[in-house]
Amino acid sequence: MQLMAIRGGSGDEKDVAAFVVEQLKAAGCPAEAISFDRANEKTPLGGNVGNLIVKLPGTVRGPRRLLMAHMDTVPVCLGSQPVLKKVKGQRIVTSSDPATGLGADDRSGVAIVLATALEVLRRGLPHPPLTFFFAIQEEVGLWGARLVSASALGKPKLAFNFDGGAADKLTIGATGGHRLDIEIEGIPSHAGVAPEKGVSAVAIASLAIASLVDDGWHGLVTKGGKRGTSNVGVIQAGNATNVVAERASLKAEARGHDQGLRNRIVRAIEKAFKDAARRVKSADGRTGRAEVTGHLDYEAFRLDEAEPCVVAAREAVEAVGLSPRLDVSNGGLDANWMAAHGIPTVTIGCGQYDIHTTDEWLDVDAFEHACRIALRLATGN
Repeated sequence: MQLMAIRGGSGDEKDVAAFVVEQLKAAGCPAEAISFDRANEKTPLGGNVGNLIVKLPGTVRGPRRLLMAHMDTVPVCLGSQPVLKKVKGQRIVTSSDPATGLGADDRSGVAIVLATALEVLRRGLPHPPLTFFFAIQEEVGLWGARLVSASALGKPKLAFNFDGGAADKLTIGATGGHRLDIEIEGIPSHAGVAPEKGVSAVAIASLAIASLVDDGWHGLVTKGGKRGTSNVGVIQAGNATNVVAERASLKAEARGHDQGLRNRIVRAIEKAFKDAARRVKSADGRTGRAEVTGHLDYEAFRLDEAEPCVVAAREAVEAVGLSPRLDVSNGGLDANWMAAHGIPTVTIGCGQYDIHTTDEWLDVDAFEHACRIALRLATGN
């Protein structure tokens, strides 16, 4: 509850990190075990702090293990006022401000990783080499996990990400995502006096989106027995109703577990906008133009069920009396970039529900289960 009340949106995680460091030092964590990287200097947002990394040498032999969570929240959760309640016999935490989300995504994950480190330190529990990783700017592009280096993390062999859903849910795969920026340049003219002299950027955008919908390249995309998604989510265009819109800026995305289909979706979006730009003409035959640029947000991954981190996570979930469920996500996770760094990472739920909304709530029983699971994973038993 202390963590959820700390303001800390993406790029503004400094106070969250300071709280974590203060707790660690009070529990006896050596200062030299705590470090920050400079990932914030490489992100589009900048930000006031880098990734927080805590590395402890092992007291028993074994491969290094990593536990992680991200420190940032979405804007609706800034100013959270968490309150512990009983609803229908189930304990939950909610924000007392109806206009504010709770921020359990992912402060509950941060709390679990921090509580695990504190238990190990305070109780002097035997453990293999450990890394506790508190990532920045997950909500705006997985930037902390994207920019961290495997060597800075100690090259762990087993890794566990705490973020979202029930404590018995083990996410072992996730989709890949590609973001697109679309800039359309039309030709302005007076919409009442001489509309035929102009080329409307809005018309170009509308035709392109309509063709994507008609041809099955927008929304749920099913092609060749494979499934993906696409969305044009942002449109900014025009300044007045009496001016043929000169410019339009759009943002879109393509997602898919299959890289080939995802690339086809991207090409379909690019083609739709360029074709639409050629279709809309002024009376004298002039056309506008469309430029589409993009980048890979995160690549898809899928862990084998025999992967050591998956096996360890299943055993830990079973040890606390739950039945593990393996899941594959259609959203991106920090685990996507961890896998890209060569660190297989399974994501474990913390009890957060209805995230990114004012109805967000935390199942405290699930949260406490996740705390016990994390401690078992850290100590190896």
